[in-house]
Amino acid sequence: MAVRMLMQNHFSEVVTLASPQQIPSILREKMPDVVLLDMNFTTSINSGNEGLYWLRAIKKLKPDTNVVLFTAYADVNLAVNGMKDGAVDFVVKPFDNDNLVEVLTQARDGKDRNTGKEKKETTSDKNSSQMFWGESPAMVKLRHVVERIAKTDANVLITGENGTGKELLAREIHRLSLRHNGPMVAVDMGALTETLFESELFGHVKGAFTDAKSDHAGKFEEAENGTLFMDEIGNLSYQLQAKLLRALQQRYITRVGGNKQIDVNIRLVCATNKNLQAMVGLGEFREDLLYRINTIHLEIPSLRERKEDIPALVELFLDKYGKMYNAEGLQLSQDAKEKLMNTPWMGNIRELEHVVEKAVIMSDHQILTANDFDTPNVAGNAERDTRAGDKELSVSGQTLEDMEKNMIKQAMVQCDGNLSLVAQQLGISRQTLYNKLKRYGL
Repeated sequence: MAVRMLMQNHFSEVVTLASPQQIPSILREKMPDVVLLDMNFTTSINSGNEGLYWLRAIKKLKPDTNVVLFTAYADVNLAVNGMKDGAVDFVVKPFDNDNLVEVLTQARDGKDRNTGKEKKETTSDKNSSQMFWGESPAMVKLRHVVERIAKTDANVLITGENGTGKELLAREIHRLSLRHNGPMVAVDMGALTETLFESELFGHVKGAFTDAKSDHAGKFEEAENGTLFMDEIGNLSYQLQAKLLRALQQRYITRVGGNKQIDVNIRLVCATNKNLQAMVGLGEFREDLLYRINTIHLEIPSLRERKEDIPALVELFLDKYGKMYNAEGLQLSQDAKEKLMNTPWMGNIRELEHVVEKAVIMSDHQILTANDFDTPNVAGNAERDTRAGDKELSVSGQTLEDMEKNMIKQAMVQCDGNLSLVAQQLGISRQTLYNKLKRYGL
């Protein structure tokens, strides 16, 4: 808790985990700039091997993630060995506040702690593509459009179901843009409360409010000369939409508690799973803001609309998790391939990835069959929940919001109400889960 409070004044977002088992899902969801990793998690074990295990897992999953080890004085030699496995630095407990801040900010900025100079990037740097396009006609068409518009500064609105890869597409647009050497800053608009909105987006000056102990640059400033990605833009309240529109129109912001106008030069990319045009008709979304963010509209097809891409995606995930869990060389049987291609995948690529990861962990043979994949039975789940008294559940005629609400309900039942596990299973942050629970009255 002390580290979290200290770092909130120096990082735009700080996520703390009670268990290292959450690390893979957080890496996929948040793509952190730097990870502060403790060497020991289990009270009865203090060998440091846990830290080394998770260090290697992080470097396999996200090789470019900078990891700083957090260790006791007696384990310094172990931490040095950890640097050979990919850690960029280590901090000894009990720690000095200023030293911890310096080490983590240097790691975030990709600089050498001793020289203060930027480290040379490896071949797997920020300009390497993480986007899987596939060969389906829908994705081929989308790729053609993206390659045409990426080099412009036009604002882009990305729509599509949950789990289709909207943030990955936003990062691909940034990678292909003329701003690729600038920052790519992402913000979850659905997680911003009324009180934090202006501070997070526009920044604040020291003394602006009780916890403002230093000046803080907001997301707009952080994204200067780069791309600002606003995820879940459809979850922004009507009142906050007006404040966002004003900043986009004026092209400058003013920090909370300050009076200096700060010019901003950003390329805006937004994403949502909602129908914003319908929300405009219902008076839930500002039409003028929609016009401002919707110069180019890109719709990512669901996995059901690109079934021919599923086998290749599965192969990618088998390779990824095979390396992570020391189960390399796994292959897919024909019946498994057919089963996966015929699954509706309401959670799309994110859901498919979780199912493949589980299969890799649980399987004890090289060729994975249909029985190795615990695929969702949408119709069966709906029937079961209806018998339990939930008369709302119905597969046919559901809206995307109905489906999302039902998925959350089902996850709540499967995880016995444990919100951390629910968020992990759904592939979203706890804050996003809280917002959705409030929104759906769950």
